[in-house]
Amino acid sequence: MQPRSLSTRLLVSVSILLILFFGVTILALDFVFQDLARRAIQDRLEVQVVALLSASEEDSSGGLRPDQLAEPRFDNPGSGLYGEILRSDGLPSWRSKSVIGTGIVFPRVAVGERRFGELQRADGSTVLSLSMGIEWQFRNGVARPFVYSVAESLDPYYAQLNRLRGRLFGWFGALMVMLLAAFTVMLRRLLAPLRRVEHEIEAIEVGDLTELGTGYPRELLGITTNLNALLRSERERLARYRNTLGNLAHSFKTPLAVMRNLLSGQGRELPVARQLDEQVGRMDDIVKYQLRRAAASGGTGLGTAPVDVRDALEALRGALLKVYVERRLTCELSVGEGCVFMGDREDLTEIAGNLLDNSFKWARTTVRITADRVVSPAARRDGLRLVIEDDGPGIPVESRAKVLERGARLDERVAGQGIGLSVVRELVNLNGGVIDIDQSALGGARIEVKIAPV
Repeated sequence: MQPRSLSTRLLVSVSILLILFFGVTILALDFVFQDLARRAIQDRLEVQVVALLSASEEDSSGGLRPDQLAEPRFDNPGSGLYGEILRSDGLPSWRSKSVIGTGIVFPRVAVGERRFGELQRADGSTVLSLSMGIEWQFRNGVARPFVYSVAESLDPYYAQLNRLRGRLFGWFGALMVMLLAAFTVMLRRLLAPLRRVEHEIEAIEVGDLTELGTGYPRELLGITTNLNALLRSERERLARYRNTLGNLAHSFKTPLAVMRNLLSGQGRELPVARQLDEQVGRMDDIVKYQLRRAAASGGTGLGTAPVDVRDALEALRGALLKVYVERRLTCELSVGEGCVFMGDREDLTEIAGNLLDNSFKWARTTVRITADRVVSPAARRDGLRLVIEDDGPGIPVESRAKVLERGARLDERVAGQGIGLSVVRELVNLNGGVIDIDQSALGGARIEVKIAPV
């Protein structure tokens, strides 16, 4: 599983923050609206109570009733506005026609008391009511307590609240989308230098560039400058290392050749001469082995172009067919489409060349070479699978680990220093691969090299 990009992480983080911020804002606005709406309803109810008081007149039964109602909704059943004047004995002195059938029971309160709260109608809906206790002095001087109550349905309030909530979610949702779109555009511009670094590093890996370009922001200047210095230092170090070893090999070559010529004279059969000749041969093998090992790039792929596997293998096959022309061997080659080696060409030549040379030495009639890509969706570069088979005697199971050691040879009668497969093993390991020895369908050895994708 690939890690998420910085852009994705930033967008997710900003989205969460915006959701939290807008969520808190919506809750705050919702609370403020509810509080203001209830206060507005309470103010209207107080106005209705005062209007009932102003319109109240004494009746013949010693009660009170409004003479002329300023609000016609009191006389309209189901209008949502309800009123009542309650006597001290608990009987209504007056009830609006709108109360009929609602099941609303107004509370009884003491003189001078005001009670504001919710009441339930018979159908389960809610009304907001205000009850006020007063003392009325009649013309005959008698004072009696009354409770004036009015109520208003909350259905319009809830409908308005739902509309407001819908609009808030719509407005803030659209605003969040616009902010995220603007942030995405800004983020792409801000992270463009990082994407440029990534593309240039990929170009360095495939050999199109040798180092990063210039013109980066100040925050990335230290990284790009140090990385370029590291790349130059690595190239110079590798070149110096190879040149030094090449010079060392040439320096050793002449003295070793002179010593062998001297030992090949008349005194070659002497015991001391045979021992010296053996030690000179060992020195020659060590120099060759260390020189091949040091020539490996290590699979970094920095600054090198992809190697066409077909071209490299065809060149090796042609050269070996000329070397072993007297044996009249057949070499079959099968390479998959678009098969490349993401590394140093010398590494591939050394790996395939040593394996093919061994197969040509041991094969009776046929050598088979197969190469194809190793693809992984999570990798940036393809790997390589190289299989070399022959119809020779094969490699016994108990000897397969031994032949990969330096200097190991299964048959001393076959020419060679016994360092080829050990060099292959080290080069494969340096390139992040594995080597496997098995029995071929042709009857001989089957050696598979697999370089994993990265």
